[in-house]
Amino acid sequence: MSFRKQIKGCIPEPIWRVARDSWIALRHASAWPLATFHPWRRASIRMLAALKDSQLGNRAFILGNGPSLARTDVSKLKGEYTFGLNRIYLAFPDWGFSTNYFVCVNDLVIEQFSRDIAALKMPKFLSWRSRRFLTPDDHTAFLNSTYERPAFAWDARGRLWEGATVTYVALQLAFHMGFDPVILIGVDHTFAAKGVPNTTVVSEGEDASHFDPRYFGSGYRWQLPDLEMSEHAYRMARRAYQAAGRQVLDATVDGKLTVFPKVEYNSLF
Repeated sequence: MSFRKQIKGCIPEPIWRVARDSWIALRHASAWPLATFHPWRRASIRMLAALKDSQLGNRAFILGNGPSLARTDVSKLKGEYTFGLNRIYLAFPDWGFSTNYFVCVNDLVIEQFSRDIAALKMPKFLSWRSRRFLTPDDHTAFLNSTYERPAFAWDARGRLWEGATVTYVALQLAFHMGFDPVILIGVDHTFAAKGVPNTTVVSEGEDASHFDPRYFGSGYRWQLPDLEMSEHAYRMARRAYQAAGRQVLDATVDGKLTVFPKVEYNSLF
């Protein structure tokens, strides 16, 4: 048992919740000035303001990184609005085109692949924490994304909860821009790698949990998924889209996620 769990076990639950929430509030308060007034964040907020509701009437595809993406005819997406996540750029040479937008908020991905990310030329949405590894360009918006306090942001200029998956951040950005419907592909919601959620592991060989064996190849660090927390986030996204009269559809080939209505991928074209 971890030291944190031992301490939690000695404290009544109501007191623990108050202490935890107070600590989170203090941490957010201390981070707020930089995350609000830093020139890089001010430029990011202006970029996000220009994108607000800019795509009303258009649909968008969010491309997850599951193995099913390699079994999906992505050529059909050329000319569609697309969000790519994390190491999606590994597929760009084979596809012959790039996604319209790129989203990455995971610290380990940004730290290990910052040069790759810096070279991307499409609009990029990165966590404010990533400023340690990346200098922004005219295409970069730093997001005030956080791990705590589950919520769905209708406006991406404020705080965005990460929901244990970058796909949830992309869903909030797509909502911010006004896309409808938003269609998921490559969101398998199942992983070959098993273990305690959020544990950092080091890959020992080819990656069987993502669309490309190089994704987290030998020697790369990554965090095991928290599928339960991701499902909680996805349900929040579904409710938010429904409340706005919009829809998220799941066109993932053989995907295991059951939160969103399923649709057959080829029927969309």
